[in-house]
Amino acid sequence: MIVVLFVAAVALVAGLLAGGSLRNFERVRVHWWGAALLGLLLQVAPAQPWLDDDGAVALLLASYALLIAFMWVNRRLPASPLLLAGLALNAIVIGVNRGMPVSEAAIRRASGEGGLPSAIDDAKHHLMTPSDVLTPLADVIGLPPPITTVLSIGDVLLYAGLVVFCVIVMRGRSAENRRPPAWFPMYRGKHLSPPRRRLHRSRLEAQARPATVSSGT
Repeated sequence: MIVVLFVAAVALVAGLLAGGSLRNFERVRVHWWGAALLGLLLQVAPAQPWLDDDGAVALLLASYALLIAFMWVNRRLPASPLLLAGLALNAIVIGVNRGMPVSEAAIRRASGEGGLPSAIDDAKHHLMTPSDVLTPLADVIGLPPPITTVLSIGDVLLYAGLVVFCVIVMRGRSAENRRPPAWFPMYRGKHLSPPRRRLHRSRLEAQARPATVSSGT
């Protein structure tokens, strides 16, 4: 979370230096907030003692599924391809390895020669082993102090996407984030604004009205 806050601060400063304004965030419409909040909570929640390793990994994958769904619904937001790619890469590596493999060399780069690799051996992470696959996409990027963390390529894409998102929005260059078409045919425009809801209802009524047949004489 410290790294996320640091990247967020860098993004806001970059947006201000680029001539942007924080007021432009008021214009951004975001859908499915609940999915994003729940996904983030599952990301930062510690592994519960009543959960085995498989259960903890399942919760972690569920968090990525929620975050990917949130980003897909909001795919018209700036930098959404970067954010989606970062989430997908992390989810794939975690899924195939039953947790995120962490490179011992990266840990030593991040914490110094005295770093203890066993410190990350929890339900969501594990030290990289020869049996792990897709290891170039795992946590292999060690950042030394004062940051002192280990990142994956997916993390880098996520943080880059956050910076690009903030700069574009703060400069007022973001397009309207329209809600994507409904997945279910019975949807009736419940979450649309009143004018668009009336237009949606009138179109449905027109489609349901029987067609009139006129003769050519």
